[in-house]
Amino acid sequence: MLTEVKNQIKVSFLSIKYALLREMLNKTTFITNVIFMILNNASMIVQWIILYSLKENVGGYTFKQILLLWGIAAGTFGVSRFFFSKAFSLADTINSGKLDAYLVQPKNVLLSVITSEVEVSALGDILYAYIMLFIYGFTLPTFLLFTMFCIGGGIILTAISIILSSLSFWFQKTDVIADTGNRLLTSFATYPDGIFKGLAKILLFTLIPVGIVNYIPVDILSNFNLGLTGIFLFATFLLITLAAFIFYKGLKRYSSSNLMNARI
Repeated sequence: MLTEVKNQIKVSFLSIKYALLREMLNKTTFITNVIFMILNNASMIVQWIILYSLKENVGGYTFKQILLLWGIAAGTFGVSRFFFSKAFSLADTINSGKLDAYLVQPKNVLLSVITSEVEVSALGDILYAYIMLFIYGFTLPTFLLFTMFCIGGGIILTAISIILSSLSFWFQKTDVIADTGNRLLTSFATYPDGIFKGLAKILLFTLIPVGIVNYIPVDILSNFNLGLTGIFLFATFLLITLAAFIFYKGLKRYSSSNLMNARI
């Protein structure tokens, strides 16, 4: 069992490697995409510099915590879009019947699909995330925790996209739901949780789990809390399991249909 898992992970990394090599054929475009993503993220922080020149605290966050929040947001986004890029167009892959090419391969279907493409600009997000961490204050424990949160958060974003996209096995036009869900996760990711109250805050820790992906990691990195770390890890494992379960449950319907029906 462990050997099978190890081999599958190795195959997935090889898939990512070859997808990256394809993108690097045009080195100028590759480097430009990465640099412009870093500059784009950096430009967005200007509004917070202006705001914090007027106030010392916004939504319970200091300016350094805002930098950390942006770092976590960029890191989770970058990990999900670079390593699992195809997960964010999975609904279209299902609706168009393009899963057939992965069903005949002797490896895990879900991992094969979501690691078959990379989004080059996401490397800029990952680099930007660590720039924010170094500005916030680098220590080895902080670096290790930050990396864990970026990877775990990226996996959570991917799992949610898989869950929403897998609705396409049962319903039509669910790509709109998946796109909306993904946009909501990124839209709220860079705002302090203190500015949200009541129902909105509850939703951000449940239905739209920005709280788990972004706010909890910032709290832990600011003031380590073992209980919150456990919640983060449990939520990551739970969503991975749920995503895999729903995808493979739907895949049984897909494999029992002909290609023409799958494309309708």
